[in-house]
Amino acid sequence: MNAETMASSAVPPLNVDITRQSEAWDLSAEEGVLRAVQTAFLETGKGLKGAHELSVLLADNEFIHTLNRKYRGKDKPTNVLSFPQADLLVTDEAGLMGEVALGDIVLAIETVTEEAVNQQKTFEDHLTHLVVHGVLHLLGYDHEDDADAEEMEALEVEILKGMKITNPYATAQKETSSAR
Repeated sequence: MNAETMASSAVPPLNVDITRQSEAWDLSAEEGVLRAVQTAFLETGKGLKGAHELSVLLADNEFIHTLNRKYRGKDKPTNVLSFPQADLLVTDEAGLMGEVALGDIVLAIETVTEEAVNQQKTFEDHLTHLVVHGVLHLLGYDHEDDADAEEMEALEVEILKGMKITNPYATAQKETSSAR
């Protein structure tokens, strides 16, 4: 699936390429991924110049396990990986040159499904959260320290609230509070 969006003159155009590595993913997942990417970019892409692109690979656990081992040194599958490519601050007088590749997001169907069930969330809501999380990584957000994690989580919660999705961290925060 390939789509372009330009929702506002304040947000640059975005080209999204979605590919299925695993046939376990269906078309409704692709539509949900596209909607999540566009919404996250709309909320966080203001101020960027020029056209941007990113790709999303809908994969399986075996594929993402290989990537996770190779690039993060973790010998297990994970739900989502992001591979940022662009230095968003590189500009010339006219703005960014050409279409800027923000990077790639990879999701694993089995892990996303299992987590949604275990966390008692709908698959669609959990997938949307993970895609928003991935887009924020491509745009330079991270959670390496507590302050960055709080900023990124707050932005995720705000974006998801606009999509009518409950705070995905609320349950984890309640469990942490009750464990103290």
